[in-house]
Amino acid sequence: MALLAFMTLEDSERSELLGVAELSIARGLDRSAELLPQRTWSPKLLEIRASFTTLMLGGELRGCCGTIEPQRPLVQDVWRTAWSSAYADPRFWPVTADEIGSLMISISVLTPLEPLEANSDAELIACLKPGLDGLVLRLGSRCATFLPSVWTSLPDPQEFLDQLKRKAGLCYSTWPAGMTALRYGTETFSSRPRSILAA
Repeated sequence: MALLAFMTLEDSERSELLGVAELSIARGLDRSAELLPQRTWSPKLLEIRASFTTLMLGGELRGCCGTIEPQRPLVQDVWRTAWSSAYADPRFWPVTADEIGSLMISISVLTPLEPLEANSDAELIACLKPGLDGLVLRLGSRCATFLPSVWTSLPDPQEFLDQLKRKAGLCYSTWPAGMTALRYGTETFSSRPRSILAA
C-alpha cells in the first residue's frame, strides 16, 4: 500500500481545516468543547480519517493531541483534536487568550495504519523510513506514537525507537511477546492564526 496515495487534500481543503482548528480553539477559551458548526463540507473532509493537531508557541511545543485510528469525519476529528491540543493536553496548562494570537497550528492527517513484521529492534528499524514514517507501538493496553515530524529531533532510528518505547512505558531490554508495530504517513500543513479571536 502506497502511503502517499492517500495525501490528496487540495489547498482550499487544507485552508478549511486550519480555519476549523482556529475556530475550535477560539470558541473553546471557556474550556467547553462546542459542536462543529453545520455547513457543507467537501467529500474529502467528510472521509473517516485520523488526525493530530500540533500547537507551537515561540518555537516550543504548546500542545499536541490526536487520534491514531479513524473514528469520525476528518473535519470533525480536526475540530476535536484542535480543542484537545489547546485545552486538554495533560503536559501543558490550557492555552490562554493572550497566547492564541501567537500560536502556530499544524495539522497532520494520517494515512491508514500499516502493520510491520518485526520481532526485534533491528527488524523494525530495517522496515522504517526515517523522516517519513510515523510509528505506533502497542502491547496490551499500552500504546504510543511518534509523528514523522519527531524524526527532526530524533534522527537516529534506534534513539527514535527507544524514546517511543519509553513514552509507551515499554522499557524492555528485549522485544516483548505480543508487541505490535504499525507505521503511517502524514499530510502535514501549518498556518499562523491571523485573527483567531475575532472568529
